[in-house]
Amino acid sequence: MRIISTVPSQTELVAYLGLEDDLVGITKFCVFPDSIFRYKTRIGGTKTLDLDLIRSLSPDLILSNKEENIKEQIEELRRDFNVFVSDVKELPSATEMIKEVSRLTHRQSEGDMLIRAIKKSFIGLKPSSKSLSCLYLIWKEPWMSVGKDTFIHDMVSRCGWTNICEDSIRYPEVKFDELQPDIILLSSEPFPFKEQHKEELQSSFPDAKILLVDGTYFSWYGNRMKDAPGYFQGIIDAIQL
Repeated sequence: MRIISTVPSQTELVAYLGLEDDLVGITKFCVFPDSIFRYKTRIGGTKTLDLDLIRSLSPDLILSNKEENIKEQIEELRRDFNVFVSDVKELPSATEMIKEVSRLTHRQSEGDMLIRAIKKSFIGLKPSSKSLSCLYLIWKEPWMSVGKDTFIHDMVSRCGWTNICEDSIRYPEVKFDELQPDIILLSSEPFPFKEQHKEELQSSFPDAKILLVDGTYFSWYGNRMKDAPGYFQGIIDAIQL
């Protein structure tokens, strides 16, 4: 089977399911696993797909996502190829995506095992015992956070925190003078927040706990979800100390 993945988390999932050799095309953002990133054909960015290059690879299946990709590009590809479009906004739709990708790639048993492991991992997560508001930042200039209809929002909520932007949708711009979060999480992606940004924000929010976090655990809805609760637990426990 010749598979092209236009979604980084689904690229990692395909490799996890044992289909690394079947992948013939990935995006430049598909950095995991490293072995794939190094030698697979790159077919552009998630929103800048090289359609001619994709056609030349003659894929049997293209994996895409409603949020990650541009609608017009995916619709054009659907005229000639079998394209699966996922729409993931919370844990249940993420596991449903895994189930469908596993079915399409004839890896149902592996997919079922992964889903069971993910569900077990989240059952073991112990949410924060403190009622804390959380500002999750994904971008700078302008500062941007996450709304209630995002996968990240669901992950933040499962940690027991209240998303301070839960009344918004998608990825709203935020004004700091209107917010008083207890926690600020600075994601590693898409904007690569560093220590200097943490220090900058601490002056604006002296009472908030500010942490740099690995954004892939909050936003990658594939096999990485199996390990996400353990990562979250470490943050929850550290904040509650």
